[in-house]
Amino acid sequence: MEFISVFDMLKIGVGPSSSHTLGPWRAAERWLKELKDDTVFNDVTRIQIDLYGSLSLTGKGHATDLAVMLGLSGRDPETIPTETIDIIIASIDNTEKLVLGNERIIDFDRPSEIVFNRVFLPFHSNAITFTAFSLNTEIHQSTFYSIGGGFVIKEEPTNNDSNKTTEQEFPYPVEKASDLLEFCLNNNKSISEIVIENEKVLRKEDAIDYELQRVWQTMLDCMFTGCHTEGTLPGGLNVRRRAFDMHKGLNVEVPYVTPQDWLESIRQSEVKFRQILKWVSCFALSVNEVNASLGRVVTAPTNGSAGVIPSVLMYYLVIENHDADFKHIKQFLLVAGEIGSIFKKGATISAAMGGCQAEIGVSSAMAAGALCELLGGTPEQVMIAAEIAMEHHLGLTCDPIGGLVQIPCIERNSMGAIKAINAAELALETNPENAKVPLDKVVDTMWETAKDMNTKYKETSEGGLAIRVNMADC
Repeated sequence: MEFISVFDMLKIGVGPSSSHTLGPWRAAERWLKELKDDTVFNDVTRIQIDLYGSLSLTGKGHATDLAVMLGLSGRDPETIPTETIDIIIASIDNTEKLVLGNERIIDFDRPSEIVFNRVFLPFHSNAITFTAFSLNTEIHQSTFYSIGGGFVIKEEPTNNDSNKTTEQEFPYPVEKASDLLEFCLNNNKSISEIVIENEKVLRKEDAIDYELQRVWQTMLDCMFTGCHTEGTLPGGLNVRRRAFDMHKGLNVEVPYVTPQDWLESIRQSEVKFRQILKWVSCFALSVNEVNASLGRVVTAPTNGSAGVIPSVLMYYLVIENHDADFKHIKQFLLVAGEIGSIFKKGATISAAMGGCQAEIGVSSAMAAGALCELLGGTPEQVMIAAEIAMEHHLGLTCDPIGGLVQIPCIERNSMGAIKAINAAELALETNPENAKVPLDKVVDTMWETAKDMNTKYKETSEGGLAIRVNMADC
C-alpha cells in the first residue's frame, strides 16, 4: 500500500511549476546525494543535464534550467530567499562556474551543459538525465522523472518520493475513495478525523499542526504578496498583474501591516454579493502571479494550480465563517490533501501526462470536498462535491502560451476556485441516495481521458492556444 501524506500533496516550493521547476530541483538534490553515496562527488569536474519530453518543450518557460542550477548549487526551494534567485543565476552565467552542492567549484556553461532534447523517453513525459564526468570520463549517470506535484521517481517502482509501506501500519489504509468512505461510515468519523489518524503514524499531532500552520502561512503570505505587487510578469508575454488592481478596487480601508492583519481587515469589511466572486478571483490570481514570478507557493497539488485551495479557504474564512480559526484551517487542508492523494494514486496530477484536468481539475476537487466538510457536509456529500468539481473539468487541455505558466493558467485558478465553491454548494443540496457518479468512477474516467488525449495538448505548447496566439500577439 502506497501512503501519500497530506504534506506530499501540499509542498512548499518555488514557482512556476511543480513538475518543471520543483521536481527537477529535487531531482538535482537527489543526484548530488547519489554522487556522495557512490563516493564520486569529489572527482566531478564537469556535468551535463539532458531534459526530455515536456521538460524540454516547455522547460525554458517553466524555468527548468534555473531550477536545476539552483538544485545543483545546494539551495533549498523551501528556504531560499526568492529575491536572491536572479543574483545566483547571474553569477553562474557570468563566471561560468557552479558551486556543486555549495561545496566544490566546477566549470559550468549553461547553453552547452543543459541540453533540451525534444524527444520523449518511454517511461514518463518529464525526464531528466544527469551525467557526471571526471575530465573526459563519464563516472556517473542517473535519470529521474518528475511526475507532477513535485514528486520525483526513478524507473524502479520502489524509488518514490511518497511513503510506501504496508497497510497494517496505518489504521485506515486508503487506496480509493470507496475505502475512505467505508472507514468514515463504519467508524462514524468525518474524513478529516480519518486522515489525522493516519498522519499520526508518521508524526505527532503537534508536529502535524506545526507543518500545517507553515503551509497555511505560506499560502497567506503568497496571497498578501500577490495582492500588493503591481507591474508586469516576467517571461516576455508582458502580462500585467491583475490581483493588485482588483484588490485596490475592492477598497479594504481598515489599516493593516501583516498578512494576518490583512485577513482580519477583509473579515471586518462589508462584502457585497457581487464582490464575493471578485474576492475569490483576486485571491486565486494573486497566488499564481506570485508563482509565475518564481515566488514561494504551496503546490496544491501542483504549482500551476496553487491558487485554487488557498482562495477557497480564504472564501470560507472571510465570507462563510468570521469566527473560524486554525482548527478549521487544519480540517480543510487534511480533507483537501486526502482527496488529492486519491487522484494521485488512481490517475495523475501531472499536466504533462493528463492535461490541465490533472492540475486545475484535481485542485478544484480537493477544494470542493474540503469546503463541503467545513460547511457541514457528510462524508458522502464531500465525495459528491469532489466528483462534481472534477466532472466539469474532464478533458481540460494544457496549452500554455510561450511555455509560461501564465496564459491561460492564471485565470484557470480563478475558474477552478469558483467551480469548487459551486460544487460544494450543489453537494450540500444532494441526497447521497440520488447521486449517480461515485468519485472513483470520475477518477478512472479522468485517467482514461488523459491517456486518450492527444500528446500536443499535454503541456507541450504544441497545440491549442499556444500555437494560435504567439508571443508577439501578447
